[in-house]
Amino acid sequence: MRSYWMQIDETQARLELRETPQPEPGPQQLLVRMRAASLNRGEFIAGHGLHQPGSAKAVGMEGAGEVMKAGPGSRFKVGDRVMGRCAGAFAEYVAIDEREAIPVPPSLSWEQAASVPLVFLVVHDMLVLQGRLQAGEWVLINGVSSGVGVASLQLAKAMGARVIGTSGSAAKLARLEALGLDLGLCTRGADFHAAVMDATGGKGVNLVINTVGGSVFAEDVRCMAFQGRLATVGYVDGQLKAEIDLQALHSKRLVLFGVSNKLRSADQRAEGVPALVAQVLPALADGRIQPLVDRSFAFEQLAEAKACMEANQHLGKLVLTMAAA
Repeated sequence: MRSYWMQIDETQARLELRETPQPEPGPQQLLVRMRAASLNRGEFIAGHGLHQPGSAKAVGMEGAGEVMKAGPGSRFKVGDRVMGRCAGAFAEYVAIDEREAIPVPPSLSWEQAASVPLVFLVVHDMLVLQGRLQAGEWVLINGVSSGVGVASLQLAKAMGARVIGTSGSAAKLARLEALGLDLGLCTRGADFHAAVMDATGGKGVNLVINTVGGSVFAEDVRCMAFQGRLATVGYVDGQLKAEIDLQALHSKRLVLFGVSNKLRSADQRAEGVPALVAQVLPALADGRIQPLVDRSFAFEQLAEAKACMEANQHLGKLVLTMAAA
């Protein structure tokens, strides 16, 4: 079968399309013929620590397809449509941990389904499990036009929250108004405090989703309300350090937390899947949340898809599609 690999050195990541053996599923695994897999920016950023220099590994982190093999006692059967996080998703076949496999609602296309598992598990963690978001609260999303940003906007609105988003593109912010964005701020800098405080009546936001990094961290803290929470989920700006206002942290009883699966075990990662299925999948099934796929690329076009992502030309997710057998 064909599978994409990425070779990492100190300065760059090089993609390779290889011929590799079809995986043989182990206990509690499903063999899935992939129909679509989505790109995630963090996988291609060396600073995120997902690859060691000098290493090569199969790439792709989430996708959707048809079950080809299922073990005895599995809750899935051959032919079922599933989506899930999995290593090496940019391939014609993958072995998926059954605990990570999620049934694909009939209303979702393959491309939409491939855009759900990793991103919405991260967003559910930020907004629900750790963020404790409540209806009527304010959310600030730095980089709202990214895949994680758009999904955060969609879930926050489904939960009844009000959302402020920053982006360097006025055109992207205008498109997000249709998804319920309450206030779009066209900026890539740390200059949004005044607008946020004005929108929230001087109280600040209850939850911050920082997909950008250290360049906006201090400004985010300034924007937080009493007992506010701040989630750090990425640092595309490359700034890994930022000052912390200890007085604000102390007096406003703030909570700062990270969202990453890098150091979690497979058991720990799988713990969040049942809650997502119970709390988010119904909204995906009935259309209250519709995954936003900006553009699909043929399987052979991963390099072009990666270049599109790195040029920030998209809104939402970019997806690779595999031809049906």
